[in-house]
Amino acid sequence: MKLTSKNLDQRLDTLYDAVIAGGGAGGLSAAIYLARYGLKCLVIEKGKGRSLWMQELRNYLGLDPHTPGRDLLKHGTNTALHWGADYLRAFVDGVNDQGDYLEIQVKVGKTNPMYVTFKAKYLVAATGIIDILPQLEDMQNVYDYAGYTLHVCMICDGFDMWDQKAILIAGKESQIEAAFVLNWFTPYITVLTNGKFPVSEAMKTRLREHGYPLIETPIARFLGENHQLQGVEFTDGSRIAVTTGLINMGSIYHNHYLKSIPELTWDGENLVTDEFCQTTHPRIFAIGDLKKGVNQVAVAVADGCLAATKIWRLIRRTHPPRVWTERVVAPEPLPAG
Repeated sequence: MKLTSKNLDQRLDTLYDAVIAGGGAGGLSAAIYLARYGLKCLVIEKGKGRSLWMQELRNYLGLDPHTPGRDLLKHGTNTALHWGADYLRAFVDGVNDQGDYLEIQVKVGKTNPMYVTFKAKYLVAATGIIDILPQLEDMQNVYDYAGYTLHVCMICDGFDMWDQKAILIAGKESQIEAAFVLNWFTPYITVLTNGKFPVSEAMKTRLREHGYPLIETPIARFLGENHQLQGVEFTDGSRIAVTTGLINMGSIYHNHYLKSIPELTWDGENLVTDEFCQTTHPRIFAIGDLKKGVNQVAVAVADGCLAATKIWRLIRRTHPPRVWTERVVAPEPLPAG
């Protein structure tokens, strides 16, 4: 059932088998599996996640490579609802461990928000990350190219940069290292700092040795049309011609609501999990970009299956087996001949 601020009171006394924080590809995969296992689950989705911004799913088996991420999310949401999952657009604010269950604190709405608490035996953390983009005076100019010909994932889109004139936009010096991986796809790389950090002489020497120009002047705007990058203009009025680029400025992890759980083990901002995505807290699972691993839609979808299956196994083992108690009616004999 789709929940809103007008009907969610019908579920506030429900003890869910699992609440899924995040309605991206991984969260929806978990919801579909949980619902088909006959378990009560709720997806809480804040909106505008990373997969929504994907313009084309080039690497996802079974879909046309031009399928946008929003189509995958729409289909997944409708499928989860069809099989019986609940779905709420809201923001997960915190988690409290009550021993036999978890309390998930949720903020519903941005204007005059209401705060509610759901109860669940398990939590699937699938809130993911969002990529940091260059902050220009005209951010619409950034959005016109980001996700199209200005990429944020080399694994997803390196092939689409093959032998093109590319820029690498870094947020700190260590992120310039991506240039020495991007050169698998294209050696025609210009590194941009957007004027945000100094570059050491050692790094400048490495870049010169590879023939990669370094521009430390701030970016004024990206040039092109119809989402096709054609160049970059800098604040000093200079321009360069390029046709593609990679933004490598790091990510923001949507994991704040888990920081108060002392049993969790972290590796940086990633949660450490077992092979079924179960964290070091027995009631909390982490899937997709929140756990250690490769940040890909295909991986997140598989993680959703693994987490849901482990939750089903844990719940199933606490329930007695179902026994055939109905009165069996003998079948009528088949007619002769």
